[in-house]
Formats: sequence, structure tokens, C-alpha cells
Amino acid sequence: MQKLIAVFLLVIFSVSAQAKNAKPKNIILLVGDGMGISQITYGILNNRDVSNFTRFKNIGLSKTSSASEDITDSAAGATAFSTGYKTYNGAIAVDVNKKPLETILEIAEKNNLATGLVTTCDITHATPAAFISHQVFRNLHEEIAADFLNTDIDIFVGGGLKNFNQRADGVDLTQVLQKNGYKIYTNEAEFFADDYVGKTAALLAEKHLAKMQNNRKDYQEKALAKALKVLLKNKNGFFLMVEGSQIDWGGHENDAEYIKQEVIDFDRVVGKALDFAAQDKNTLVIVTADHETGGFALTGKNNQKTENYGSITPKFTSFGHSAAMVPVFAYGVGAEEFAGIYENTEIFWKMKKLLSYQ
Repeated sequence: MQKLIAVFLLVIFSVSAQAKNAKPKNIILLVGDGMGISQITYGILNNRDVSNFTRFKNIGLSKTSSASEDITDSAAGATAFSTGYKTYNGAIAVDVNKKPLETILEIAEKNNLATGLVTTCDITHATPAAFISHQVFRNLHEEIAADFLNTDIDIFVGGGLKNFNQRADGVDLTQVLQKNGYKIYTNEAEFFADDYVGKTAALLAEKHLAKMQNNRKDYQEKALAKALKVLLKNKNGFFLMVEGSQIDWGGHENDAEYIKQEVIDFDRVVGKALDFAAQDKNTLVIVTADHETGGFALTGKNNQKTENYGSITPKFTSFGHSAAMVPVFAYGVGAEEFAGIYENTEIFWKMKKLLSYQ
């Protein structure tokens, strides 16, 4: 009997150790730009459906300061978790000395994984740019667009068409991309109706996609689904970054309704990623933010020294970013690595460790 118990305990320990040491084949990183705890809470409180954020069991907090400021911008914030290094505000995947830093997307490509970017803004905007470009300043949109040609990314979906085909240098980068084997889409209906799963560049707006209040509908969910179809053709695995860009813009405008609708939309996209990971069983899903925007607070109605504790009247303390820590949610293979409080740079190093990138 004692031998049976010992064998049983050994098996349990072995299975537990294997699960703890398991590494994902795929990573989906979802970034809610400007999304702090209050933004998530407001979305959950106003969502008639059960929020997908409640499905996470592994949750941490990320410290968001940049190398130059206590309060980061999106460029330095995204560079921190795309490269593992803090840099100055405005930098796109370059260090404090303006030297290029290798990104997690580039490392994935080097290791023969498929890669993709999906966003609700211009694809050359700070967050997606920090995964694929190396520029000294985030507003160099045409230079960032040209950097897409230096990679082997499998699919990118967003706006920013004008930075590719209406450039100061007169070069139409969409034609260059076609010569490099990409199928180009500039029409949303055509893109989502097509079953093509080869190299894809979907530039679906001159600048940014519409906000949810202006009828963006389920663009982000469908873009995720389309990206997954393309990326799954690579049997080695994939890295995909999806950005809910406009949560940040609602904060900058001090518009609580804007924030609410963008967070609820992002919540649905998170749900689709979790559904995929639950079925695939070989995927890690990470959800975080580069920073919080607006100093967003969920307080009651103020009447001198009294508070109405029965209802929420959202308030803002700023039109810019704040220094607040932001949450990191993780689900799937390796999710336990993301518990605790750590610097935003650690997100990169945890991803790299789990995928054993060289």
C-alpha cells in the first residue's frame, strides 16, 4: 500500500511539474491602450453580458514609467513590452541612445513563427509600430510604414493607408508589398468576405478606423478571427499583437461614453482570444495596457461634503496619461508567470522565456 501511495504521489508531482514547465506554442498579446483598472471596471459595470475579464485567474500589475519620465507615452510603453527595455517617451523600439532594439515580433520571425498585428487605429501608430519599426520619434509615420518592408510579418490589419500610398517620396508601398507577395486590402467588406490566408496587408482606412460610437461594429472581432486563420497556416506557432487603441482616446477627450463603448468592444475581443486558447490548449493570452489615460475615477455625485453612493458619475483628473500601474491578465499555458507586481519590461522577458526564443 505504501508503495502504491508513493507511486501515486510521484505521478501527481510529475504531472504538476510538467504543467508548470509547459511552454505555449502561440502567444496572443492584447493591449488596451490607456486602459486602467477604472476603465475596465466601468466597462464591466455597463456590460449586460458577463465580462470576459472575469475569466482570468492569473493577474498581475505592471509599473509603467519610461526611462525619461514617471509618466510614459504609448511609444515608450509599448517599446518596454515589445523589447524588454525602457526608453524615452516618443521612441519606437530604440534605446535611450537611439539604437535599434530587437522586438518580440522580430525574434518570433527569426525563429520561423508566424506574426501579426491588428489595431483599431493607423497601423503606424505608436503601439503597433513599436513591434515592427525602429524610429527615433513616433510621429515619423511614413518612415514607420517603410519599416514594414524590412520584416516578414504574415498579416497586419488597421488603418494608415495614406502612409503607404500617399507619401512625400512618391513611392507607393502597397505596390512594393504586392511584389513581396502580400495581398492588399483597402476595403473592409472585401477583406472580411475573402477566404485568402496568405500574406496579408489590410489597410482599411486612410487614417484610423471609426470609433464604436460611429458604427465600427464588430470589426475588431472579425479582424482577430481573420488573423488567426492566416497565422495558423504556420505549424511552428505564432505571435499576434491586438490593440484596442481608442480606449486611450476616450481618456484624452474626457469622454466616459467613448471609454465605455471601446472597453466593451475590447472585452468581446478578449473573449474571442480566450475561446481560441481554451480550444487550442497550446496558446497563452496576455491582456495589458501601456498606461492609464485621464486619471479616470468612478465616484458618486458630489454635493459639497456628501456623496451619492448609489450611482456613478465618472470624473477625470487629466487630459493626459497617469502614472498608475495597469493590470496584466494571463490565461493558458504559462499564465502563472504573470502574477505579481513588476516593471512593464518584464512582460517581454516572460514571453521570451516561455517561447524559448533565442
